Amino acid sequence: MRFFFKLQHKSPFFTLYPNMENSKRSFVGNLLLLLSLNLLIKPFWIFGIDVSVQNMVDTESYGIYFTLLNLTFIFNTLLDMGTTSFNNRSIARDKNFLAENFSRILTLRLLLGGIYAVVIMVAGVAAGYRMDDFRLLAPLAVNQFLSLFILYLRSNVSGLLMFKTDSLLSVIDRLIMIVFCGIALWGNVTDKPFQISWFIYIQMFSYLITAGIALAVVLKHGRPRGLTFDLPFFKEILKKSFPFALLALLTAIHNRVDTVLLERTLGESGAVQAGIYASAYRLLDAAVIIGYLFSVILMPLFSHLLSQKENIRGILKTAFVLIFIYGFLLAAVSYFYSFEIMHLYNKHIEASTEVYKYLMISILPLSLTYVFGSLLTANGNLKQLNLIALGAVCINIACNLLLIPHWQAIGSAFSSIITQSFIIICEICLAVKIFHLRIPAGAVVRIAGYALTCLIVLYFSRTLPWNIWAQIGSSLTACLLLIFVWRLIRWEEVKKLGIIRVKKR
Repeated sequence: MRFFFKLQHKSPFFTLYPNMENSKRSFVGNLLLLLSLNLLIKPFWIFGIDVSVQNMVDTESYGIYFTLLNLTFIFNTLLDMGTTSFNNRSIARDKNFLAENFSRILTLRLLLGGIYAVVIMVAGVAAGYRMDDFRLLAPLAVNQFLSLFILYLRSNVSGLLMFKTDSLLSVIDRLIMIVFCGIALWGNVTDKPFQISWFIYIQMFSYLITAGIALAVVLKHGRPRGLTFDLPFFKEILKKSFPFALLALLTAIHNRVDTVLLERTLGESGAVQAGIYASAYRLLDAAVIIGYLFSVILMPLFSHLLSQKENIRGILKTAFVLIFIYGFLLAAVSYFYSFEIMHLYNKHIEASTEVYKYLMISILPLSLTYVFGSLLTANGNLKQLNLIALGAVCINIACNLLLIPHWQAIGSAFSSIITQSFIIICEICLAVKIFHLRIPAGAVVRIAGYALTCLIVLYFSRTLPWNIWAQIGSSLTACLLLIFVWRLIRWEEVKKLGIIRVKKR
């Protein structure tokens, strides 16, 4: 296979060594398992449960819920302080790190949970929220604690390169929520209309069960001691993980502050605009899961390969091609079929369509950041990543404040496109500089040709005398076949990875 990314060696081509081929095969195999499990569970969660909840409650109530949810997201760095990423990277490099430090990190995270609770309440008061809002904010904060705790436990599992176990843990909470939310939505167990608070407490229950299972897995394989209060260690670990914490905080701000700004700056219409934006953003948020799942495997895998001084180019190229195809096709389909897709909802469809059409363009740069961001994080380039994230925060807030008064929720969608594009351009340039990568002109031509051809296919698919799903299905099938036509992926490589086996007669 020709590489899109080649190191500047004496020879213009790089030979695939057996260990690299094994790494690529392992990456693709574990990625397929992780994606398969999530694609079995999470689409039903998104389109069956999450969308139904939004349709059951009024737009203003959901807008308040989504704003409060994003407020808890902005401050959730206090729950983690970078320990999850630091822990994942450390275990991938040294398996003994888990047994030696789990108990102390767990104690630290419990202390951080108390600090987080205080900060969230103070932030709610400062933002002027009412007592009714705090009845939602408090359990949402608890859910953030449980969610981040599960991610920390999973970082131990994936750090041990137990990707199959981590794949199972990634869907347990959603499976539980599907069952109990389904009963609450359609089980006729109560005469009262569905309440958004029910949704929050069902989520809390599912997180508790998942956290218990994940903790049992970690205790079995790590065999750590009980809770350990070690102040010198806490200071040392916070010092080492601070760059990770700062990056998480800045990322949370530029990803989540738009809804808060919408709701707080537009007066009486703010909650409704936040609800309209939430309808589109929740689909973007769901789509980003695929990029996140890439990072779940890429982060420890890059860390392991770099610590062993093995080559990462094959993994980087494979991940880039796969995530580019995913992000581009999803953005293109969302643009051409935005009105039909937003009919999932039954309120403010036209307004949500315009927001969704533009907001989903940001899925391409956003997905790519999970590849290049994972590589740079694994390599320890936190200072540069934090500078990029700080620039993104400034750009995002400035764009929102400038565009929201004139464009309302659509202004936030444009702000997202600008911010995410800035981030991925900076990360690619940084990766090229650090790893001495070069992008062959032929690769750029193939990518551009593929993108243009797919846009033409999708444009003319709208003229086919079929129903909407037949149009989307046929155009996506054509776009997938074009992958091989433009040689973004070669059939020979697919067979080499062992994903598809051809029997010889």
